[in-house]
Amino acid sequence: MKETVRLWDFPLRLFHWLLVLAVVAAYITATLGGNLMDWHGRIGALILGLLLFRLVWGFIGTTHARFSQFFPTLPRLYAYLSGRWYGIGHNPLGALAVFALLADLSLLVGTGLCASDDIAFTGPLYNLIETDELRDKISGLHALAFNILLGLVALHISSIAFYRIVKKSNLVIPMLTGKKTVPKALVTNIAGGGFVRFFTTVLVSGAIVWSVWHGVEFIQPVESAPVVTAPPSF
Repeated sequence: MKETVRLWDFPLRLFHWLLVLAVVAAYITATLGGNLMDWHGRIGALILGLLLFRLVWGFIGTTHARFSQFFPTLPRLYAYLSGRWYGIGHNPLGALAVFALLADLSLLVGTGLCASDDIAFTGPLYNLIETDELRDKISGLHALAFNILLGLVALHISSIAFYRIVKKSNLVIPMLTGKKTVPKALVTNIAGGGFVRFFTTVLVSGAIVWSVWHGVEFIQPVESAPVVTAPPSF
């Protein structure tokens, strides 16, 4: 016997699709370059805010959005690989992919904050990096993280196609509607979430992004203005 349950809450679905659009836009602006690099930076700020939101929501969101619900521990991975895992959210291998994506995106955004293309964009933390050598290494790491992201996205899309074609399970529809039909024995009570927590999480994420992009001048070293000495009078 099966039952339709609310699997993915609205904030999680909003995060997911905004992140998809932001990553696509970041790829396009980085590829075309030029004046679009300014927009690439703005999109990076959006991705930073989305990642911060997901981090907080992973602790206070609804049941299946919480990291503790699907964290890929060794016992869970072993149970899945041996065919003894049962659940309705992310399976342990899927959870590994989720955390890999979040980690790589965090690295991508973190290095982007300190990077510069020497033409149209300079990250808000660029001046905090003391040497040109370290700046070049960070910029190179940013490019590497972007290439890794492309690979992870390709793996993600391939997994969705595999589940759709081989396992006859549509993973896209639940991320659109939030609902999924599952065996009744796997149904669990949904806790957490709510408008107040959602609104608070948005405020916290937005405040941190603003602090990084506009409040950072308070911690950046400010060059002293040259002292102008009046010519001596005779």
